[in-house]
Amino acid sequence: MSQTATLVVGPSWVGDMVMAQSLFKHLAAGDPARPVDVLAPGWSLPVVSRMPEVRNGIAADTGHGELGLGKRRELARRLKGSYDRAIVLPRSLKSALVPWLAGIETRTGFRGESRYGLINDMRPFDADELDQTVKRYVALGTRKGESPPEPPEPSLAVSAENQAAAIDRLGLATERPVVAFMPGAEYGPAKCWPIEHFTALARLLDDQGFAVWVLGSAKDRPAGEAIAAGSHAIDVCGQTSLEDVIDLLGFASQAVSNDSGLMHVAAAVGTYVHAIYGSSSPRFTPPLTARRHIHWLELECSPCFERECPLKHLDCLRKIRPADVGAAIRSV
Repeated sequence: MSQTATLVVGPSWVGDMVMAQSLFKHLAAGDPARPVDVLAPGWSLPVVSRMPEVRNGIAADTGHGELGLGKRRELARRLKGSYDRAIVLPRSLKSALVPWLAGIETRTGFRGESRYGLINDMRPFDADELDQTVKRYVALGTRKGESPPEPPEPSLAVSAENQAAAIDRLGLATERPVVAFMPGAEYGPAKCWPIEHFTALARLLDDQGFAVWVLGSAKDRPAGEAIAAGSHAIDVCGQTSLEDVIDLLGFASQAVSNDSGLMHVAAAVGTYVHAIYGSSSPRFTPPLTARRHIHWLELECSPCFERECPLKHLDCLRKIRPADVGAAIRSV
């Protein structure tokens, strides 16, 4: 007999994993005694570990886009008998394989990629009604026929001990209020505010008594180096773990970010977020906090949801002025 527990097959992006915490909170509120485990890419488990609603994070052995049937079969063998319910957040066929192979009794998910049989609690997918990613996640945690509740806000735990250690190791000055910059966006350049705008804003903030930390992965190092070269900002891109970034954002008073995973992390640790949108829409993936300022021009060509500007001008981002973002920061 399967244990009374829920396995959630999680998403493959940092921001989506943060938004998925709204589902975990909803499940915990409805049945506090039922454990929730999350199957997700190994790199995302540091985010999952900061969610008190999750008992265990389980690393998926398969890479992004990999079928890896043998790996999935072996993982399913290890999980067999541990769960009586699975919720599959991605809409791909591959994501539904492990719960099916593990023989989990109830397997909930949206229609997608001919998953009949793999998903036996199939939910209709209405993009108009479920007009935000977070609403889609929470809807899969409701009983059939029930209206989804208002999604609870994510709230990642911050480790004061690791925060202090990271600040000390990186030599970060803390005498002035800190504004964190996150200039990267995994999806593509059409989501990225120009580096020269970040640099100009860093100079403005320095003049006004703020310290600027630039956070991101090794991929963001060229952007961080460019911002630091043109200002007094401190660039630590590629020098931090995901746990470090969570805790450093917990120290910052405000953050300026493209529509990216770290934007959602900043919102979830309680930092005031200045979210910059170009090719994407704050109506679909907003930072899930009241402590935010959305910078979006809503031009006729935006949102296009393209990776690169199809019109080659990137006006949706270039016309968001550093002085206006700086004024919003000073007003908080």
